[in-house]
Amino acid sequence: MGLNDKQVNKNHNFFQSLIHALDGVYSLVSTERNFRKHIILAAIAVIMGIWLQLTTNEWLWITLAIFVVVVAEVLNTVVESIVDLIVDHHYHDEAKKAKDVAAGGVLIAAIFAVVIGCLIFIPELIQKFNIHL
Repeated sequence: MGLNDKQVNKNHNFFQSLIHALDGVYSLVSTERNFRKHIILAAIAVIMGIWLQLTTNEWLWITLAIFVVVVAEVLNTVVESIVDLIVDHHYHDEAKKAKDVAAGGVLIAAIFAVVIGCLIFIPELIQKFNIHL
């Protein structure tokens, strides 16, 4: 395959698959504003978790919440890209529905993450600052 040829067949090996996957992550970070926001919030959660010295069980929940949101955002981006490709940026009721449902999935994932964050961080902060309720 020449330098200017576009790959249309399956990947030939793990390294080629890895390069394409990293290209995808780079694309997400460089073009998707909401993805960057989710990554920043995830980093804040990790920093707080380190500061609060979370237990292994708490880390499992925080990690699950982070990855659920990230995966939802990835799938949302995939849906948006495929819909735009199919309808060529023209309005169509079913295209709107697909995009809205994908965005709704991200919202549901984000709500899940906020609930998990509150369930874990609020009691830890109360204990850390010795707040009596």
